[in-house]
Amino acid sequence: MKRQDFRCVHRLRVRWAEVDVQKIVFNAHYLTYADIGMAEYWRGLAMPYEATMQKLHGDIYLKKATVEYHASARMDDLLDIGMRCARVGNSSLGFECGIFAGDRLLASVALVYVYADPVSQSSRPVPQLLREAIEQFEAGHEMVTLKLGDWATLGQNASEVRKAVFIEEQGISPEIELDELDATAVHAVAFNRLDMPVATGRLLQDAPGEARIGRMAVARVLRGQRWGRAILDALVEESRRRGDARVILHAQCSAEGFYQRANFVAVGEPYEEAGIAHITMQKMLG
Repeated sequence: MKRQDFRCVHRLRVRWAEVDVQKIVFNAHYLTYADIGMAEYWRGLAMPYEATMQKLHGDIYLKKATVEYHASARMDDLLDIGMRCARVGNSSLGFECGIFAGDRLLASVALVYVYADPVSQSSRPVPQLLREAIEQFEAGHEMVTLKLGDWATLGQNASEVRKAVFIEEQGISPEIELDELDATAVHAVAFNRLDMPVATGRLLQDAPGEARIGRMAVARVLRGQRWGRAILDALVEESRRRGDARVILHAQCSAEGFYQRANFVAVGEPYEEAGIAHITMQKMLG
């Protein structure tokens, strides 16, 4: 088992509370690390776990867990938690987890889950959509599909993500979040393998040659998986395609670093918009 064998890898640092009297990580915490790896695996599939299981009308239950220890982790070590699906049976799913410090394997964990009815907990066949999503992920394929279109085409999907992020999570008034500009904007929406919308954004034309990107939103439990960047890049490319010279956006200050990594630069000083600190940023397309 090698670190490069895993597409899904999550890094964490060993905390003081996880070390025992021998000054090494207490053995039971390796199962916690594996559980964290499983959560990241669902994120990698672009599937918010609770909503996914509701859509599939099932759930998965742990049947068996085995751990083999090879070396010890110590406080403040940086660990890489690799997770992969090794087998999908009729109603069972077998996962393998490797816990590494650098390239050194510290522990290997085998997990067997059973897909079942959430009420009776009786086993059911693994849904074909879930089976295919796992197979595609392990084969290295992209887990979201990006669509660009108008509000009539994508409005319901875009508003589903925006409502969850801006209205429910951030407390922004619906009267501010939904406006008349949606009707003239180009919208981008990312869909997962179950056709659930997971990220969105819109592109406006403020003036000839000047575009504005806004309403950038990613489902809370799926952030950090590059889908926000995919939405941003698609909207920038659409702006470039139609001949714009500059793209601006009003970034929440907490997301300034995200836009900087996409070569946007801050313009002016921070200000408040909808009760949240923002800063204007721009990117030249010439």
